Amino acid sequence: MGKIKKFIIGEFLDWKIWEVSFLVLVYIVALYNGLVLHDNPFAVVAAICGATATAAAGKGKISTYIFGMVGTLCYAYIALKSMVYGNFLLNIFYYFPMQFIGIMAWKKHMKSDKQEIVKTKLTKFEKLIISASIIITFITCAIILTYLNDVHPYIDAITTVGSVFGVILTVKRCFEQWYVWFVVNGLTLYMWIQIVLSGSNVYSTVIQWAAYFLIGIYFMFVWRKELNEKN
Repeated sequence: MGKIKKFIIGEFLDWKIWEVSFLVLVYIVALYNGLVLHDNPFAVVAAICGATATAAAGKGKISTYIFGMVGTLCYAYIALKSMVYGNFLLNIFYYFPMQFIGIMAWKKHMKSDKQEIVKTKLTKFEKLIISASIIITFITCAIILTYLNDVHPYIDAITTVGSVFGVILTVKRCFEQWYVWFVVNGLTLYMWIQIVLSGSNVYSTVIQWAAYFLIGIYFMFVWRKELNEKN
């Protein structure tokens, strides 16, 4: 019990008041959607866990993967129900298993003075390889999703492929993950807005991706500042 208590305390240290306030706002809106607008309960849980996981990732806290496990399963159900098959397959067969890999990888690279990961950057060669891989994989995925009659094949393809590489960069603790998440979160937010406008009752999913988008932009600058201070 002592180790668990120490872990929980460590995960809640070093949070700024506006970071916590933003998460609380997301929780309130998601719960309002569920209780008042009768939003899908899986969408509500996915929004709360997803926003928390994204913020925890930005803080370099390993609990991001614990919240990620629950949020991923709930989001996968919403994606399947909404016929966004690329996102469904991504979450069930890739994103969920990667939560466990992420925990093991991050545990090896924690700072000695606080419960937080050591952040890194890609080399120029690694950036070239990642960029080429994303383009090739996107083209392949778009063709497959078009064949499967996906409702948004191209957006679903780039968000699915971007998420795959985004998770890899997250596990590797790379700053460049935030550029990938900027594109993925922005396009996915647009996709879910369109789905809601078409009649689906998943308002919290829009809130979830709006939170991802804003949190991602914030931590892009936080990580850049920290890495620049080291050099």
